[in-house]
Amino acid sequence: MTDLTRRTLIASGLAAGATPALAITPATPPKPWGATPSKRQLAWHMRERYAFVHFSINTFTDREWGYGDESPTLFDPTDFSADQIVAAAKAGGMTGIVLTAKHHDGFCLWPTMLTDHCIRNSPYKQGKGDIVREMEQATRRAGMAFGLYLSPWDRNHPEYGRPAYIDYYRKQVVELCTRYGELFEFWFDGANGGDGYYGGARETRTIDAPKYYDWPSIIALVHQHQPMACTFDPLGAEIRWVGNEDGIAGDPCWPTMPDHPYVQSEGNSGVRGAPLWWPAETNTSIRPGWFYHPDEDAKVKSPARLIRFFDESVARGTNMHLNLPPDRRGRIPDHDVAVLTSFGDAIRASFATDLAQGAVASATATRDGASTPAKVLDGNRDTYWSTPDGVTTPTLTLDLPPDRRFDLIRIREYLPLGVRVTRFAIEAEVAGRWQRLAEKECIGAQRIIRLDAPVAARRIRLVILDAPACPAISEVALFRSVAPVAVAAPRSTDAAILSPRDWTVVAASAPGAEALLDGDGSSVWSQPAPATTPASVTLDLGKAQTVAGFSLTPWRHPDKQSAPPRGYRAETSLDGKTWTPAAEGEFQNIAYALATQRIPFTAPRPMRYLRLTFAATAVPAAKLAIADIGAFVR
Repeated sequence: MTDLTRRTLIASGLAAGATPALAITPATPPKPWGATPSKRQLAWHMRERYAFVHFSINTFTDREWGYGDESPTLFDPTDFSADQIVAAAKAGGMTGIVLTAKHHDGFCLWPTMLTDHCIRNSPYKQGKGDIVREMEQATRRAGMAFGLYLSPWDRNHPEYGRPAYIDYYRKQVVELCTRYGELFEFWFDGANGGDGYYGGARETRTIDAPKYYDWPSIIALVHQHQPMACTFDPLGAEIRWVGNEDGIAGDPCWPTMPDHPYVQSEGNSGVRGAPLWWPAETNTSIRPGWFYHPDEDAKVKSPARLIRFFDESVARGTNMHLNLPPDRRGRIPDHDVAVLTSFGDAIRASFATDLAQGAVASATATRDGASTPAKVLDGNRDTYWSTPDGVTTPTLTLDLPPDRRFDLIRIREYLPLGVRVTRFAIEAEVAGRWQRLAEKECIGAQRIIRLDAPVAARRIRLVILDAPACPAISEVALFRSVAPVAVAAPRSTDAAILSPRDWTVVAASAPGAEALLDGDGSSVWSQPAPATTPASVTLDLGKAQTVAGFSLTPWRHPDKQSAPPRGYRAETSLDGKTWTPAAEGEFQNIAYALATQRIPFTAPRPMRYLRLTFAATAVPAAKLAIADIGAFVR
């Protein structure tokens, strides 16, 4: 006697809800809908997670943006190890590395003959070193992909802002694209023009970046030598900026954008149905700054925070780009490595076993024998389940083996056919009743839904709620998350950094200024944006001491209503009555980098009181917000 179980009925298409008649005759594949990725973009989507490495003159000057007047002799790592840096990235699950070959200061990490402002004139290996080469070789030894960052802005070059610099910059592009093997990404930064050294001119130079650089020609130059390298980020590039440097993609985050110059408000979430396939790269740093600073040793993101970064980038279909800044030895600090290892181990363990394997897939409609529901379970991203052209809101059901508990659900579309699903829901049959677990927009490269608690479900189903074309779903997978091992945060050991533990707030233009002294970047002092009256805070350091400057850490939470200050005025006093000007100016790239700013006084000075005044926000916003204030003695 045949055992006609419910499972065999589903498999044969005879159970209620299945529609076997639609799977009888072969059909042609669905036509692509909307914009679709190029071959190089498809390869880029597969990378998912990779590292940024910011290491240069700024590492030794304690700056985020160098001015361009730094001597190459300052670049002198004491124990550089490309293999250690690469191993740290690999421990964190990174698939590649993008190295900053040249930042805004113009210092080149390879021995170019195009400029003297390069590693040839540094003490490193008696001028015979090549950091780009060492990093490229170590990356390939580890089986990872290699990419490069080349700042278009150059605050050192005397011809910046003039036609001669473009010729120089194009020659740099060619050197990097022809000397260091295959590149998977070539990164152009958006910071262009402003004050700089410029060969000793020490002036401000402004440009119209699209006209000045002629980006299409430079992107074509990269592709001439590196046909599989995706470029970042001007119009015409393959990858776009996600709109913030805190690692948060929009929810949803569409990979499509309009065919016009980048608009930040569009970049975070993309634009549904727009004509360009221009997916987002979501970047942030493991530390508050992009370069290493000793006073951030105790401010490294926790493994749990990196998991949140994963959920707000990879899980929303974007690629995760995590910056790992080497210290002045030329190594990733031990604490950062421990955090990366914990994070990487947790992600590897979480996604090691697909709990949907062994399930039986059925659907309310199927296109043909080449696109059956079972294709979502075969582990092949080049196969997919689809339906007839006129069926755009079907349901796919997985009948699960018993005792499967999961809290992560991963769904992927077959990208060569475009982003077809607009809105969908995930439902689970638990204890005989169907529950809606989530409802979202956009699947794209992948959607990973993290539930608040594990679910033991008999069946789950993907319900397409809205779509302009029949779906093409390549995967539905289930996982059980593994929490990362906590890593205790170290205390800063830099003797140059003053502890604000005994400081007090003497006066402030708004309540809550004590948050500036708690060392917690997530707490914030905020007030309405200054209009006619500047914001100010006066601090008592507890005793008189010689201080060389102050630091300010902006609030890194992406809040459209808040912004850090544009500039500062610093005054010091020994008695709290007589005040002396100490420093005045604008913060560098504070609105977007959201990195700690270190401002030296005109000269170190004895002081007990510090008064800071802020006249405006860096960008228009309703509120001014600051996370921390500190000071340093050298």
